Amino acid sequence: MPSITKITRAALAAVALFLPLTHAGPHKHCKDTTRQLSCSGTSTNTCCISSPYGLFQQVQFWDTSPATGPPDSWTIHGLWPNACNGSYSEDCDSTRAYTNITELLIEDGQEEVLKFMKKYWISDDESDEAFWEHEWKTHGTCISTLEPECYEEYQTGEEAVDFFRTVVGLFRALPTYSWLAEANITPSATQSYPLASLNAVLGQAFGKPVVLLCQDTDVVYEIYYGFNTEGPVSDGNFIPAENEGSVTNCPDLVRYLPKGNSSSAGEERPSRSDVLEKGNSAKHHEL
Repeated sequence: MPSITKITRAALAAVALFLPLTHAGPHKHCKDTTRQLSCSGTSTNTCCISSPYGLFQQVQFWDTSPATGPPDSWTIHGLWPNACNGSYSEDCDSTRAYTNITELLIEDGQEEVLKFMKKYWISDDESDEAFWEHEWKTHGTCISTLEPECYEEYQTGEEAVDFFRTVVGLFRALPTYSWLAEANITPSATQSYPLASLNAVLGQAFGKPVVLLCQDTDVVYEIYYGFNTEGPVSDGNFIPAENEGSVTNCPDLVRYLPKGNSSSAGEERPSRSDVLEKGNSAKHHEL
């Protein structure tokens, strides 16, 4: 199975696929010597080191009813920053709550990113554009290295483009469905799997423990992959990390349903705060 180093390189390679040659990029003042690992201490250079929210969770969906995305792939939920202990803020800058994500991507020459998002970053209950706008507004605006002042010759919206390129690149390096399938864990309408088996397979492939979430008591529907960063989110290294402050709500035996199958209970999905450890004093919001 891939080591932490291999996963990190794969993630960076995937991100690089979406960096056009004409994109000069921000953070030219961030030298290698300043690329401290996020969550390893306090930093005043928040353009080069993600702070105070330095733990990033790449979150993926397994939507079965209604089904979204290809039958053999999980889909993107987002990239969520938190303060390394499970606490977090949301909606950090209302002045950058862009309502034209599609337009921003096209203007920056990111048609391939947009095409990928239309296939793998899709909503089950609203327009895809509205979903993307929500993820940027709620989570992307809280990433310190994507602040406008961190860019040279800043142009409105370019930090949002960097956010979406980065999330797509990370997702491409985290093939949840394939990792499980290689261990003969495939969607089934009749079979249940030990949660420990899924955790072991995915944790070994990723290099750190993951957090799986369930709805309708025992139906797997979401996963959290944790990362720290070295350098800015837009062009730094993503290092697999513990999902500090997040815990599973799944039982010991879980169902991994095929897309198109519905569970019987029809319970609502847990919110982000439902998977945080008790005692977290952060203010929680709906996802």
